[in-house]
Amino acid sequence: MKTLKLRIKDKYLAVLNQMASEVNFVWNYVNDLGFKHLNRKGEFLSAYDIAKYTKGTSKECNLHSQTIQAVTEELVTRKKQFKKAKLKWRVTNKKSARRSLGWIPFKKVAIKCADGYVQYGKHQFRVWDSYGLSQYSVKTGSFVEDACGRWYVCLVVESSKIVKITSTKAIGIDLGLKDIATCSDGTVISNPKFYRKYEQKLGTAQRAKNKKRVRTLHAKIANCRKDHLHKASTMLVKKNALIVIGDLSAKKLVKTKMAKSVLDTGFSALKTMLKYKCENAGVLFEEVNERFTTQTCSCCGEITTSSPKGRTGLGIRVWECECGSINQRDLNSAKNILALGHKRLAVGIPLF
Repeated sequence: MKTLKLRIKDKYLAVLNQMASEVNFVWNYVNDLGFKHLNRKGEFLSAYDIAKYTKGTSKECNLHSQTIQAVTEELVTRKKQFKKAKLKWRVTNKKSARRSLGWIPFKKVAIKCADGYVQYGKHQFRVWDSYGLSQYSVKTGSFVEDACGRWYVCLVVESSKIVKITSTKAIGIDLGLKDIATCSDGTVISNPKFYRKYEQKLGTAQRAKNKKRVRTLHAKIANCRKDHLHKASTMLVKKNALIVIGDLSAKKLVKTKMAKSVLDTGFSALKTMLKYKCENAGVLFEEVNERFTTQTCSCCGEITTSSPKGRTGLGIRVWECECGSINQRDLNSAKNILALGHKRLAVGIPLF
């Protein structure tokens, strides 16, 4: 199972915006209905109970009945998840600062796919199909809008392709800020610093209060970053049979003074991409505790007095161990991470 995201051609924007408005209306109606019922009866409405109140809605709205069911089920699920009696309203007005981006969920029955287009009810939407939709079996999905007003269709599919792994290589990956990732085989994924590249233009647009330009620049930065990370992660998955990565936490680092660099780098997104691409390709993926991997010498396995330690040691990029080996900081850490993945530091590698 995986999710495909395809861009819908812009000539269908008016139809999609209208359907998104109707989805918002259904969401708000069901949200209010559940809240009033809770106040009167002291109990939550289930998706099955709500179906009685939304019966026949598809005839009045330009929506498939499966979409209305999907909206209802999503709302009930999120109420349980966040333990709330009422969720936020979905705002349609494009001039509102609280406007909700377009969203039209659907189930398998409501959609038909072929190479180059997706049919929803009576509407046929042409897409830029880079996957070949006819070879996939669609389970569920949704139409979604981005901040720039462009529409995409996201399809959860089941692929019949059998992936054969030919590589036997294994690598350890050390995540960082200067370089997004350093691999144990010497491969380095650089950090192009997309945000810094457009920082001046973005600041100018923000001072001019040009919201459209700001949204466009943010989308451009995000797309550039995603493109770079997708290419890097795909390359790593294709070349290796085992990928071991450190458990560096972006959530903790964004609370420090390095937050700007952490968010610009996007190494957390790289980790996510590697995980699901490895699952799809049949490549082994393992996340290990990277504690002391920088300080430990990858040759002798010892932490010596010459090892870089603490914040004061962050500036030390190359250091010489007492065993005589010269270690490059990130490469040394990547080798130790790979060793942890192989359990070498704990039990060693058995000989056959």
